[in-house]
Amino acid sequence: MQFGTFSIGDVTPNPTTGRPPTEQERLKAMVAIAVKAEEAGLDVFATGEHHNPPFVSSSPTTLLSHIAAKTDRIILSTSTTLITTNDPVKVAEDYAVLQHLADGRLDLMLGRGNTGPVYPWFGKDVRHGIPLAIENYALLHQLWREEYVDWKGRFRTPLQSFTSVPRPLDGIPPFVWHGSVRSPEIAEQAAFYGDGFFVNNLFMPKDHFRRLIGIYRERYAHYGHGTAEQAIVGAGGLVFVRRDSQDAVREFRPYFDNSPMSGHGPTMEEYMEQTPLIVGSPQQVIDKTMTFREHYGDYQRQLFALDTGGMPLKSVLETLDLLGEEVIPVLRREFAALRPENVPQAPTHASLLADREAPLSPASESSDSEEGVQ
Repeated sequence: MQFGTFSIGDVTPNPTTGRPPTEQERLKAMVAIAVKAEEAGLDVFATGEHHNPPFVSSSPTTLLSHIAAKTDRIILSTSTTLITTNDPVKVAEDYAVLQHLADGRLDLMLGRGNTGPVYPWFGKDVRHGIPLAIENYALLHQLWREEYVDWKGRFRTPLQSFTSVPRPLDGIPPFVWHGSVRSPEIAEQAAFYGDGFFVNNLFMPKDHFRRLIGIYRERYAHYGHGTAEQAIVGAGGLVFVRRDSQDAVREFRPYFDNSPMSGHGPTMEEYMEQTPLIVGSPQQVIDKTMTFREHYGDYQRQLFALDTGGMPLKSVLETLDLLGEEVIPVLRREFAALRPENVPQAPTHASLLADREAPLSPASESSDSEEGVQ
């Protein structure tokens, strides 16, 4: 089970001081959070992609490359890369470069985004969101797996004997998660390719995301990638932890009310009841996170958003310390104890490389030989 944190990169005034960080301060804070996440023992740091105020996360490859140079172990990811408005050729090249520089510590979460105006900014039509996601990923998937690509589609110019450079590290493309808040078509896409499916469950009740994961698991099995229980699932969430639950609630409330993701709607208590938001003590974080397994089945990745709503860096780093010291070690043990042997861990570059280089079992060799004779 992988545990990590993701940042949407919002530049929001601190509600207790009224002062927003500068864009430079916000970017450097995201780097500091990633470095601290590694020190605290987390497995993943991810950043979103936004091209509109109040966000600074417009260039994930630049930010993650800088973080790669400052870290040694943590997996770097996006949350998400806009497969609809980015050219898949450029995505293939940019993230292959990052994969090499990070020594394989990279995977990719693809999504449509939730900001309609971004489409015309990049010459696209928001009404084509789903077709763009389907076609662009089909091309990206091909570019990373075939050295010479001939391709013709609806939304970009054709390619003739095109080679995307550099080639993926060790010939293994970055593992892809397809992120979705509301679209069963994206669950279907993830299942078709045997990729991961990530529910960024920040805004809606758990039953909505349970249905999406159910669709993905059923279709993953339908396409022959494994059983429904073996499908690769990730989930998001919002967390704020302090040693005392009353301190956590008191300290977090103004940031919740100020958040571009969660504030200005239901109360914090209503939000905690209906969504994965957890505000409380380490034990409360452990207890509620364990209920996610009841909702979604055994899953492979849990990412927590920690730094939204103008939260000062100092508070985020304190949360990371508590997660690393008192929460995640317990969650790892609990999830591991409950995980059936046939349910895989989240793929990494190292595990995908090992799978490719593993010798065939005698049974497999015998089966291959029989097929050849036929």
